[in-house]
Amino acid sequence: KWKALESLQNRNEVLFYKILLDNFEDMAPIVYTPTVGWCCQNFHLIYRTPRGLFISEKDQGIVSSLVHNWPANEVDAIVVTDGSRVLGLGDLGVNGLGISIGKLDIYCAGAGFHPSRVLPVVIDVGTNNYDLLNHPMYFGLRRPRLEGDEYFQMIDEFMRAVLARYPNVLIQFEDFSSQHAQALLDRYREHHLVFNDDIQGTATTVLSGIYGYLAGKGDEAKDIVNQRIVVAGAGSAGMGVVQFIAKAMMKHGLTEEEAHEKFWILDVDGLISTDRHTAPDFVKPFARKETSLEGSNLLQTIKESKPTILVGLSTVGGLFTSEQLGAMAENYERPLVMPLSNPTSRLECTSEQCAQWTKGKAIFSSGSPQPNAVFNGVEIPSSQANNMYIFPGLALGASVGQAKIITDNMLMSAAEALVNCITSEELERGCIYPKLSMIRHISLEIACAVIQTALEDKVVKGGSRAAEILEEQGLDALKSFVSSRMFQPTYDPLVYVPPGIGE
Repeated sequence: KWKALESLQNRNEVLFYKILLDNFEDMAPIVYTPTVGWCCQNFHLIYRTPRGLFISEKDQGIVSSLVHNWPANEVDAIVVTDGSRVLGLGDLGVNGLGISIGKLDIYCAGAGFHPSRVLPVVIDVGTNNYDLLNHPMYFGLRRPRLEGDEYFQMIDEFMRAVLARYPNVLIQFEDFSSQHAQALLDRYREHHLVFNDDIQGTATTVLSGIYGYLAGKGDEAKDIVNQRIVVAGAGSAGMGVVQFIAKAMMKHGLTEEEAHEKFWILDVDGLISTDRHTAPDFVKPFARKETSLEGSNLLQTIKESKPTILVGLSTVGGLFTSEQLGAMAENYERPLVMPLSNPTSRLECTSEQCAQWTKGKAIFSSGSPQPNAVFNGVEIPSSQANNMYIFPGLALGASVGQAKIITDNMLMSAAEALVNCITSEELERGCIYPKLSMIRHISLEIACAVIQTALEDKVVKGGSRAAEILEEQGLDALKSFVSSRMFQPTYDPLVYVPPGIGE
């Protein structure tokens, strides 16, 4: 199916996006997760038609020339990766370009970015995947990964080059390794229009899911301060989620220390306490003070903490067992279980396993699509906590609103706007996210919320038409304006103009 859609995209781009938009719920898993994981693993075998910009370590000093060779004079959004941690599948080198392409397909279909004004990029700094290095069809650099200062100099040159030609472009960092993801985000986020979907997008999506979970119980967003959360996974994505939820708790009244105490973080060596001196700096604030619990396994942690929410960001398929989920159901009447690792093979548990092991008590939401489960004849909805709910609308709002940077408040407003798209009927059934078939409506609502918050945070550039419309005419007018800027996959009439006229 992916090959058929890729072939169609190369032949008839308008028809490709029309099919993708009209059948978004069915087609998105083919062009994006989980299928795109397989595509990246096999990109060197299925690559047929050039798409995207390749920049390698050998291009240092001339990256600006490469960017200026790109045919589009205007680019609104760039998705860039170095292929070092693709969807939990590890280092895939230059094959990571597949994720940049798939991501931007969702930008175009889901948020209305024009296909001619988006740019997928892979920065090839080598790979530590020896299977690829030794494969005769692999077309990336055949060398170990660039590290240290040289690596950051390469990324700096790329950033200077794209911003010199496209000063208003939004740049999304995608699937960088834990070693570099947070460092790159911190390096640029205060003065460039950038975000990291693995850290910020995942965190915003999970927070919105928790808000949806609370809404389904009849609670309010402020009740997030009463949740106890166990997180399996302490990488960049896992800790980005934890830090963002903690900020939401602080927004609703907790101190920083009180918010940190609501979390139990586990990595491959078990529960992290203050005795874990080797823990990364971004994990240490969340280390448990109860040093006697150091290294506790997941089951022991669940029994000790009695969590309301269990989040899986470990990339370990089948990590959640019947004993662990059974303990979740014993501790709390209606727990939330979120196995978020991608692709499907890395899910901590399936929807069916969750339903059976919790005896139908748990609300379930996964990172990759899962079918609805059935327990004792009752259908239990399976929500998909996929970043595609957030990143298209976030990017659209930041781009159309002409934001200077993306603030945490803008991300929080995106999470809150997503919850407002869930119908009361869906909440009653146990859904914590809206239907993906409503992706354009979802993106529009999120984009307008993001623009509003950017204006409140005073990070909108002067002359922003969207900001002017919001201030002068109100929210409905802003929605009409943003909607008018969204690409529609229709055949536009063309008029022949003889050479020399209008040039």
